[in-house]
This record gives sequence, structure tokens and C-alpha cells, in this order.
Amino acid sequence: MTHWFRVVFLSFGLVVTSYAQSDPVVSGALLAESSFSENIEHIQSLENRPGPEIDRLFEIWLAGNLAYWSVQNRLVEAVKEGRTFQLFDLHTAAALGEVKGSALRRVKANNSIRSALQAAIGIRQLSAFHASDRLQAIQALMRTPDIKLLDGLLAREGREEDPEVLSRLHILIGLVQIQSPDPADQRAGLARLNGVLDAEVRNALNALLLRPGNDPMVVAEATEVLSAINRELQLWGIGQNIVFGVSLGSVLLLAAIGLAITFGVMGVINMAHGEFIMIGAYTSFVMQQLFPTTIEWNLVLSIPAAFIVSAFFGVLLERSIIRHLYGRPLETLLATFGVSLILQQLVRSVFGPLNQSVVTPTWLSGGWTVNAAFAVTYNRLFVIGFAFVILGGLWLIMQRTAFGMHIRAITMNRGMAASMGIPTRTLDALAFGLGSGIAGMAGVALAQLTNVGPNLGQSYIIDSFMVVVFGGVGNLMGTVVAALSLGVANKLMEPWVGAVVAKILILVFIVLFIQKRPRGLFALKGRSVED
Repeated sequence: MTHWFRVVFLSFGLVVTSYAQSDPVVSGALLAESSFSENIEHIQSLENRPGPEIDRLFEIWLAGNLAYWSVQNRLVEAVKEGRTFQLFDLHTAAALGEVKGSALRRVKANNSIRSALQAAIGIRQLSAFHASDRLQAIQALMRTPDIKLLDGLLAREGREEDPEVLSRLHILIGLVQIQSPDPADQRAGLARLNGVLDAEVRNALNALLLRPGNDPMVVAEATEVLSAINRELQLWGIGQNIVFGVSLGSVLLLAAIGLAITFGVMGVINMAHGEFIMIGAYTSFVMQQLFPTTIEWNLVLSIPAAFIVSAFFGVLLERSIIRHLYGRPLETLLATFGVSLILQQLVRSVFGPLNQSVVTPTWLSGGWTVNAAFAVTYNRLFVIGFAFVILGGLWLIMQRTAFGMHIRAITMNRGMAASMGIPTRTLDALAFGLGSGIAGMAGVALAQLTNVGPNLGQSYIIDSFMVVVFGGVGNLMGTVVAALSLGVANKLMEPWVGAVVAKILILVFIVLFIQKRPRGLFALKGRSVED
């Protein structure tokens, strides 16, 4: 009887203090003297009372700064500064001065008190005006669901109007119900949680199955619900890996599509192709440094800038070195490998050996979330869309312009094209510039996914050659199919065998495939290519 009298009296004293500032001695002293269990009951008695004073009381208590100041007989916020405490009014936050610790009696908080305070704050926030605040409160309560919250949550469910908040509240009530010792409540909770993929739900179901003395029907239903969730997670996981594979394939497509042009038209094994990707990425970084006030538009401005810069270096490389080595593929390989080393060292000298980061614009921040098992970031979606935009533009150039027709003619039969008056040497330089410019734009896209460094291009050069050879040298459609199929296959195998083994298996497959089809998936037709 004495215990309940103390709790009721303490609750009444603090409520009166919150509104009228009367009888602070009793409320403050009792709060400081009460046991942990009595204070938990007091917290629960106040959690549904309105007023910002209660909110501030709970927040200060949770932070460990609540204390009873005997000089003025009231509760205060006490922030430790060295060997003294700075005091603030509990309701107005006005500074009250500085005292020694001996003048205060701290209102202690253990893990149980903190859990009760977090639950009480969450319950109070469920009535917040903004839906985002209510969602945040629900998420906090999901970490420590308590059956004592059930009545308040059910009452709140009947008043909630926001669909998203109502959906999350539905799940929270299910998590609370399975904490009940009553099998009927547990089964009602399982019905609410059926098909929910959140990690909190899976953890709660596993904990329920490990709980001793469960009703057999509850165990059977919980097992079935958990099994169904795991099956659905596997399906969503496969879908997630396919999307990641398409994203990787888009990166490979951007990296390889320019190489497919130069390799297909001139038969040049350009080992410096990866460095053109790096140049494009650094162009994006330079644009960020030159125009720091237009971060939101730097990505858009960097795309044409990277194309121009990389195309310039590509034409310069073709005019200065490669045009003297046509017909000698081994010497071309060695020369371009040397150029790649020179470009890497040049970048190290100018920008330093450390990686640089390119700021992602706010319109590419965040992601698209379907459920707890499937989410895609906007920058990945941008890379996928950007790859197909570049692909569409290149297809129009190759199929609907005289330049594209001449390039295709040279790819089919260089001698016949030259005899028809097509300037093959000039077109070689322009094609090399086009392929290099596309590689530069690939670097801009990659800068949104990873850091920019001198070795960026080396990570993609081998994969680019694999894509080109697998799809068919000089064939645009083959490059697309090869890039996407290799990307998806790689991501689907990674969960089973790991990233390194997956790459090895892909390489072995391509080697075996080329043994059977030396010209790749889509072989070009023409006299030159058939020789």
C-alpha cells in the first residue's frame, strides 16, 4: 500500500509542478529517492499526459542530466562541466548558475529506466503533428516492443490517418502482441506480421520460437510465417542481384562501348582505354573545383566536358602514335600500355596519388525503396539510364548519319571503303576520338559510384576487352548483350562463390566460349571480317 501511495503521490506532485510550479520539494525529493521500479511506474503514469514540460523532463532524464537541487527545492537540468555542474531550468532552459556536485542529488537511470523513457517518448511522439515524427517514433518502439504499450497503440491505430504511418503501426502492434504470454495475442500478432520482411520482424519471430513453454499452435504458425518470409526474401534477393547486375553491366557497357568502336574499326588493342575513363572522371572532379557554387549542375556540365577532353586526348594519341603502327597489333599493345603508364603518372603529378571524391547532387542522393529486401540508389539508376541514353545516341550516329555509314563500311572492308573514296585515315582519327570521348563520359558516371583515382581505369580495361570479344568485335548489339549478361551473371554468382571466384568463372567461360565461337556472340559480316 505504501509503495502505490508513493507512486501516485510522486506523479501528482510532478504534474502539479509542471503546470503550477507548486510543491517542488516533495516531487523532486521523492523522484531522487524512489527506486528504479517506482520510477518506471511513474514514467508510465506520465507518458499519456499532454504538455511540452513532460517531453523535456523525459528527454533530460534520458540524457542523464536530471537532478534535484535542494537549495531551491526543485528538479533541474544539470550539465557537468569539469568538477561543477551548470544548472538550467527544467521548463524554460534558462541558466540558473553553477554549483558543486554536493549540492545536487542526481536522478539515476539504469537500462530499464532508459528503455521505459524511450518507450514513453515514442508513445508521446505517436501523436506528433508531422507524419515523419510519428514514423520515427514507431521505428524507435520497434527496437524494444513492450506488451504494456498494446492498449495505447491500438487506440492510436484507430485515430491514425496517414497510410504509411498506419502500415508501420500495424507492424509495431504485431511485434508487441507476440511479446504477450497469451497465445491468442501471439497468434493475432503473427497474423499482422505475415509477409513483413523487416529485420526486426525476423528477429522477433526467431526469439519467439526460442522462448520456452510456447503453445504448439503458436510455434507452428510462427515457423510457417518465418519460412514464408525467408522464401520471399530469397526471391527479392535474386531481384536485387539482377538489378545490381544490370548496374554493373551498364558500367561495363559504358567502359566497353568506346573500345568496341576503336577495336572494331581499326583493330587496335588500346591498353590506354581505361585511362580515358580516368580522364573523364578527373574532368568531373575539376569541374567541381572550378564551379563550387553550381554543385547541382556540375554533373550535367561534366558530361560534354569529359567527352571533349577525352576525345581530344584520343585523337592526339591516334595522330601521334597509333597511325604509325596499323597492322602491327603487338607493337600497338605495347605502345598504348606505355601511354597508359604515362597518363597515370601525369595524373599523380597533377592531382596527387590519393583518391578524390566527386560530390553527388542532391537529386541523385537517396534511393528507391520497395521493401526491406529491395532498394536501389538513385545514382545506380542514373548510371543505368545514362548508359542506355549513350547507347541510343551512338546507334543513331552509326545508323542514321554519313559518318556512321562510313565507319561501318570501314569495319566491313577497309580496302573497298578506301577505293570508294572514303577518307579512312581521317575517319580512323574521328572514330578513335569518338570511342575515347564515350570512355570519358563513362568516367563521369563512374565518379558517382566510386572515388576518382589514378588507377580507376585499370579496374575496367580487362573487363572491357572481355565484353568486346564475347559480344563480337565491332558489333554494337553484341557489346550490349555481353555487358549486361556478364554483369548479371557475375552478381548472381557472387553470393554463392564470392566476388573473386565469380570473376574467375566468368573468365573461364569466355575462354571456352571463344574456342567454339571465335567471332563472339554476334559476328560481323563482310569480306575483311571473314578473312
